[in-house]
Amino acid sequence: SLKRVPTDAEVAAELEMSEAEFDKILSQVSFTGLVALDEMFGGASGESSGATVGETVTDDTYDPAGVFAEDEMRGLLAEAIGRMPEREQRVLTLYYYEGMTLAEIGRVLGVTESRVCQIHTKAILQLRARMAEPAV
Repeated sequence: SLKRVPTDAEVAAELEMSEAEFDKILSQVSFTGLVALDEMFGGASGESSGATVGETVTDDTYDPAGVFAEDEMRGLLAEAIGRMPEREQRVLTLYYYEGMTLAEIGRVLGVTESRVCQIHTKAILQLRARMAEPAV
């Protein structure tokens, strides 16, 4: 609004605080630096390590234990499905992996949609029971 860089006193007035409060906040913030995430990260000797700053920032969304548990669960689920009769395996595969509707699966298998629903329900109940069993 001033068409120029404001003074500290003007910024403090705009923020409705005293100049002393503004100076205190400014001194706290001055310890913070900005770095481009694509800037090359330098080692102790000042030479570039070949990595960018962004590559060294931790990813809070990555949970190694969670990834391991999910992978283990998928393996157990695949094993449980592998022990099922072929018809149940096929219904689960067509429904969950191919995205087919129960009616479409019925046409593929030559049975009614309601029979596919029964097979699907039976397969899911078997999977739940097998997944609830303690690991040997």
